[in-house]
Amino acid sequence: MACGLSSYEDVPKEQVEFLEKWSRFSDWLHCICVVTFDLELGQAMENVYPPGVQLSDQEKCNICYLAFPDSNSGCMGDTQFHVRLRSRTALTTQQMIYNEGAVPTLRADSTHYWGFVYFRQVKDPSLPRGYFQKSIILLTRLPFINLFYKVIKLIAPKHFEDGERSLEAACHDINRWPVLDSGQNVLLPVLGSVFQSYIPNQQTGKVTRSDIAKQIDSSSVPHIIASIQDVNVFDALSTLISHLHLLWELVLTAEPIVVMASSPTECSALVQALTNLIQPLPYSAEYRPYFTIHDSEFKEFTRKQFNPPHVILGVTNPFFTKTLQHWPHTIKLGDSTTIKTKLRKVGNTKLLDTAPGVYTQYKPFLEKDKAIIKKLHNGIRTDRPSEVQTAMVKRHLLELTQSFMIPLERYMASLMPLQKNISPYRAPPVPNPFNPEDFFATLQQSGPQLTTGIKGDWNGLYRNFFRTPNFSAWFHQRHSKLTNKLHALQLEALAESDLKKWSIGKKEVEIVDMVLKLREVLKSNPPVADNTRTLLARRLEDLNCVLADDMKSILNAPT
Repeated sequence: MACGLSSYEDVPKEQVEFLEKWSRFSDWLHCICVVTFDLELGQAMENVYPPGVQLSDQEKCNICYLAFPDSNSGCMGDTQFHVRLRSRTALTTQQMIYNEGAVPTLRADSTHYWGFVYFRQVKDPSLPRGYFQKSIILLTRLPFINLFYKVIKLIAPKHFEDGERSLEAACHDINRWPVLDSGQNVLLPVLGSVFQSYIPNQQTGKVTRSDIAKQIDSSSVPHIIASIQDVNVFDALSTLISHLHLLWELVLTAEPIVVMASSPTECSALVQALTNLIQPLPYSAEYRPYFTIHDSEFKEFTRKQFNPPHVILGVTNPFFTKTLQHWPHTIKLGDSTTIKTKLRKVGNTKLLDTAPGVYTQYKPFLEKDKAIIKKLHNGIRTDRPSEVQTAMVKRHLLELTQSFMIPLERYMASLMPLQKNISPYRAPPVPNPFNPEDFFATLQQSGPQLTTGIKGDWNGLYRNFFRTPNFSAWFHQRHSKLTNKLHALQLEALAESDLKKWSIGKKEVEIVDMVLKLREVLKSNPPVADNTRTLLARRLEDLNCVLADDMKSILNAPT
């Protein structure tokens, strides 16, 4: 969809009309799909709301296959899970504005859709196959997992009861939601209920729960407090707690992981929990909470002639046991009564058909923190609430991730050139190059040992990390931030400079070059304060004063 365009040139008329009518809806959701089972076609798209929304044939095909659990899952009644699928559609303008202030892990996804699925399968003797099978999917760019699970849980049953009118009404309600923005409480009305939530920004980023949102008392309209992205990490990981530090390392270093479970609910929950283990660092490799053999990327992810890609896959089809046996790490989930899951060597694939376990030959770089593992196991034995267990896991891993990242943040800050090297009259300097050996030299004085008691081969873990998409994404963002800071400092120096004095003895071509540069800077909305922008405009006036009249006429002539 062309929502990301600021103008509608070259956009078909019907699409322009759609964008104008459904602009607010398109910021929050891409569409709502209804997928049913057709005796001749199999899983088929029954409807897409709102009418006129753009989906490619490939996207429709992927959505249809991801909307139903594998037949072997045997999911009766109502089942909820979530999926991710690739998208080539641009973000909307508002989504891009939102991303500038959003917490990295809550940004609108520029390369994928998130799909929140509500599947119903019940016996119905009046139908040819004897079963009613249908899914409703919310498709969005926003990873607001907890919120959208609650929204689909409200919308889907009403559709099953009332038909398409309820989905049409839901679309109109969502089209009246507030502007998508971070750092605010939001009230989101849908079908007679109001979801109340808080979207953190980079200043309030530590607050990812909605408990700072004040409950609004209203007897007429039920208000549902919904956090944006509270992932219950502990419930998904409860049988794997003994391997918490191993899993943290695998996710940090973006190792290929297969999660095998009996239902898409279980595998999508665990895949999501895994990607949350390294917060506040965003997991930047590919991951699919639920993946099927019909997915358009099936061949790309399963080919054996190359090393497995940096992907975490959640699967339920036993076919993957053989197809992905060359992958180095497999997590096979057992039933919910299993207290502990064993660590098993990856070579014994026969066990994969039956025995739950973590199948890997990976040797962790760091030692376990046995104290936190013992506390969590004691919590299981004493029925400590899972919210408390989740808070303990998140706090421990947050501190571990921060201990790992703080030396990198400190070293990255040291790559900033000295301010005395910034000249108002020359291009800003670039950040000094990142040198791993220079970084390692800083660890003795300011390494992770300052903030954590966990011992091990930290250098080896850093070396592995440097080869991952997680490091690449982090480095690119930090390097861009440094570059922007240097650009801003150079512009501030230019704004404070005496350009009339500078122009004395300069050739006309040099002065014209500076005039054009200042014009370009002012036109491009530079990353500086308003008062600096005002001073830059004055410097431009200063230079105009020293130019000859004929040159002024040429420069000021309309283009």
